[in-house]
Amino acid sequence: MHENEENRPEETQFTENQTAEYTPTTQAATDALTAEAIIAALEVELAEAKASVLYVKAEGENIRRRANDDIDKARKFALEKFSGELLAVKDSLDAAVLIEATDVQSYKDGIQITIKQLASVFEKFNIVEVNPLGEKFDPNKHQAISMLENSGEPNTVTSVLQKGYILNERVLRPALVMVAK
Repeated sequence: MHENEENRPEETQFTENQTAEYTPTTQAATDALTAEAIIAALEVELAEAKASVLYVKAEGENIRRRANDDIDKARKFALEKFSGELLAVKDSLDAAVLIEATDVQSYKDGIQITIKQLASVFEKFNIVEVNPLGEKFDPNKHQAISMLENSGEPNTVTSVLQKGYILNERVLRPALVMVAK
């Protein structure tokens, strides 16, 4: 008996519980269940991520659409307040045409009142008149029509053919001027 025991390879003795834990079929089944659980969890996370991306994308589109609507409204009604102020000036001009005044002075007085109304509108909306007579020529604010031989200082505005206007420090229309050589 002794001889037989020596020639046999060593066998490890397992209890029933240990054998059940280490059988190859049980281990593969456990690994498959764990992999399926991981895949299911990842699929849930993926679905949540897709839903989140769609939500963010839709919210971005809504914000872009609302911003475009606001911009369109701002463009459309930007001049509403200014136009309303100009209506008083228009009404004064219409009244001047309809009134049958017997003398020129009443027309002149009406026109002066209308000019004051218009100047008031310009002041409300930061429109500044540019009348550069006697100033140095500034190509950013003035447009020279011609240069005159003059006894004045060179590059000085000698006459203003048409006043210029500036809106919030931006030239709306340059003053048309004649400049000394």
